[in-house]
Amino acid sequence: MLGLGKKKVYDLAKMEKQLKRKLSANRFQHTIGVTYTAAALAMRYETELNKTMCAGLLHDCAKYMSGDELIKNCERYNIEITEAEKRNPSLLHAKVGAVIAAKKYHVHDKEIFNAILHHTTGSPDMTLLDKIIFVADYIEPNREPLPDIDEIRKQAFMNIDRALVMILKATLAYLRHMETEIDETTQKTHDFFVSKLQA
Repeated sequence: MLGLGKKKVYDLAKMEKQLKRKLSANRFQHTIGVTYTAAALAMRYETELNKTMCAGLLHDCAKYMSGDELIKNCERYNIEITEAEKRNPSLLHAKVGAVIAAKKYHVHDKEIFNAILHHTTGSPDMTLLDKIIFVADYIEPNREPLPDIDEIRKQAFMNIDRALVMILKATLAYLRHMETEIDETTQKTHDFFVSKLQA
């Protein structure tokens, strides 16, 4: 559909300039933090550095859009919207961002597409790149202090699946505390990786 699967080296400096014009100062700072945290994890787990940094740079490329804009882009690109997303359109920034990465930033790599797509809710079938972007998004140094963040950061470089479960557990606990709707994919991802660690 989007010409996915083509391998190339991405011009990260050019992307960075484009993103700086689109994102708020805080969101851009977060994006840079995620990119370089993802790069460190890529070196640790021996994934492709340029590809990993590209996914980190673009993971929030649709975050500047309002809820209405996200819904309009879903309609424009035939992106399915769940009932939970209709009630909370900000959840759509991952789905829209994955498509925007292909359409606006000319990134036609299926792994990058999926890493952007899965960076908020996770997915039971996450690849190593998916996990790196998901974890980097949570542990990057510009984040305000979060419960157990030091331990999660340590685990990220020792056992990424364990770090993933710790993040999912903390996210689910926070959503329950705030009485916010929980995306069923987040719960399924948590349950899957808990079982995997216990196996």
